[in-house]
Amino acid sequence: MVKAMDSSSTTTTATTMATTTLADLDTPALVVAAAGLLQKKGWMLATAESCTGGLIGAACTELAGSSAWFERGFITYSNEAKTEILGVDAALIAANGAVSEPVARAMAVGAIAHSAPSRVALAVTGVAGPTGGTPDKPVGTVWFGWSVDGQVRTERRRFDGDRATVRAATVHYALQTLVELLSAP
Repeated sequence: MVKAMDSSSTTTTATTMATTTLADLDTPALVVAAAGLLQKKGWMLATAESCTGGLIGAACTELAGSSAWFERGFITYSNEAKTEILGVDAALIAANGAVSEPVARAMAVGAIAHSAPSRVALAVTGVAGPTGGTPDKPVGTVWFGWSVDGQVRTERRRFDGDRATVRAATVHYALQTLVELLSAP
């Protein structure tokens, strides 16, 4: 027997669905959304990760068929790796620290420069904890960089929680913002 829904049930469902935001989506759903947008545009994605150690790339490649839109991931945990692999100027790191806006920007730009087919990159550098924080850059501080078709955006966020929580929140926010940027007209 099929139960008919009354109009108030339909309205409630529609309202609930309409108020769902990207922040409400789980990480796999954000990957699916990013994949669809990248494929629609015919663009490839590169990642440059420090504090997440490859978790963004892992989330992306968990989706079957990701080779159609995911080009490569760079894990540049050390300052030397950022310099050698992405071309981040060592003087930039020395002047600002690895967890900074200029370094996040340079990582995103470097990921594009070292991944010829990619038109989109996202980069993260942060202090996941439990140690390593300073008064200016406490544990949970993350700088993000996104390069989308030649336009670069950076943002600083701070996440509360243990190391795993900070890293998971970083992955989620990086992908959430990527979807927002790819959805913009």
